[in-house]
Amino acid sequence: PPTVKLHSTEPSSSHQPSVLVCRVFDFYPKTIRVSWLRDGQEVSSDVTTTDEMQDGDWYYQVQSDLEYTPRSGEKISCMVEHVSLSEPLIKDWDTSMPEPERKKIAIGASGLILGLVLSLAGLIYYKRKARGRILVPTN
Repeated sequence: PPTVKLHSTEPSSSHQPSVLVCRVFDFYPKTIRVSWLRDGQEVSSDVTTTDEMQDGDWYYQVQSDLEYTPRSGEKISCMVEHVSLSEPLIKDWDTSMPEPERKKIAIGASGLILGLVLSLAGLIYYKRKARGRILVPTN
């Protein structure tokens, strides 16, 4: 059966739509159908699909792209139909932030909090030390 990977590519400018990429690979035989669903309805416009290409190891691969402008609450899916599957394989686009991005934000937030705590502790220490001193002018 085919392996399906779904990812998004960001547009080079804000005036261009985003592109969802559905990569389907490691399947045999060659005949396959890849389509896009938007809220359960098949999408035919703004779709580009490559021909099936050999991987070099008797398997095939294909890529389908969907240009889209994200809308709140909509569900976009890549549907793959192949003779090795008993029913169509549907891969939903997860609009949440990817795991590596979540980790970067968590590490950055932790560093910021640690820096603030250490700065506050240093300020408290400085204030307590300064309270006990009396400045005497020297001539």
